[in-house]
Amino acid sequence: MFDSIQLESAYSRRLDKVQTEMENQGVDALVLSFGADLPWLTGYTAMPLERLTALVVPKDATPTLVIPILEAPRVKVIDSIFKIKPWKEFEDPHDLVAELISSCNTVGISDRTWAISLIKLQTRSKARFVPASKVTRMLRSVKDGLEIEMLIEAALRTDKVAQALLSGEIKMIGRTELEVSHEISDRLLKEGLSRVNFSIVGSGTNSASPHHEPGARIIGPHEAVVCDFGGQFQFEGSAGYCSDTTRTVVTGEMPERFNELYSILKTAQQRQLSSVKEGLSCQALDQIGRSHIEECGYGDYFIHRTGHGIGIEEHEDPYIVAGNLEQIQSGQAFSVEPGIYISNLYGARIEDIVLATEQGVEILNHSDRSLHFVG
Repeated sequence: MFDSIQLESAYSRRLDKVQTEMENQGVDALVLSFGADLPWLTGYTAMPLERLTALVVPKDATPTLVIPILEAPRVKVIDSIFKIKPWKEFEDPHDLVAELISSCNTVGISDRTWAISLIKLQTRSKARFVPASKVTRMLRSVKDGLEIEMLIEAALRTDKVAQALLSGEIKMIGRTELEVSHEISDRLLKEGLSRVNFSIVGSGTNSASPHHEPGARIIGPHEAVVCDFGGQFQFEGSAGYCSDTTRTVVTGEMPERFNELYSILKTAQQRQLSSVKEGLSCQALDQIGRSHIEECGYGDYFIHRTGHGIGIEEHEDPYIVAGNLEQIQSGQAFSVEPGIYISNLYGARIEDIVLATEQGVEILNHSDRSLHFVG
């Protein structure tokens, strides 16, 4: 499905785009540490430890990966993309990075870099530091062919777990939220995801808490259960690409108000899914679903944005939210996940990942969105 030649070619194209954008924006170098920019360009994900790892990307030369010597064996160096400079325990890596950017006036630094590293570099360099996302944000938001393939694969494997949930294969009644969460996680790993990012299970009144932490509550009959889960798909030499889906199930007959609420929610999401297209603003897509929910009297209960971009990170650009006037571009992947939550009663959410294309939209998740009764 994937091979090292594809990877190297993808990294090379990304580096070319980054260095062109650096030239356009007057950024002399990037210092990429923790976060997604580094694996996006190299395939290597830095461990978020106190020891500094940083890829220094000049605007017109080969990047250098400054890395602790004990972590260097984990790096698969691609000579055409970057070189490696391991540092020893008695060395200060900030001196090495400062030397590499010594002639720079403007340096972009990873948004997720530890604050202490930025402070140390500021004391050793005359450069003005700006967020690296100034250069990388929009480039990363538009996925290339390899990234799209990996997102599709991640969604496909996650859908298999969603189908097990909807079919009742994953038992609910009499089990704790945490037990169900663990089973979902185990199934994601068995389907070939390399890591589980989250497995939210909120039952009963907890279904009205969008980011509920599953716990010891025992799931009973006649309850709504919101299950939001996803992980990463990757292969050797690549960064992991994320999946994310939410399905709401019920453990028996529910009050008519809940059934009405779910029907409204499903219609709102379907309207949004069918409206995704190039040129539509993120704010407009949010409003398409939100307006329907508001018209039906539940506007105060839709308390979060419609969606978020997805790729190496589970949450990244673009954000589908009021106030974001940026237009959707072909190649952007993001969630469409309206929800309605009535505190101390119940809630529901439906979430799918979509890919904007020149023809309109490709929906990456295919499990049923109808309300399913499970035991």
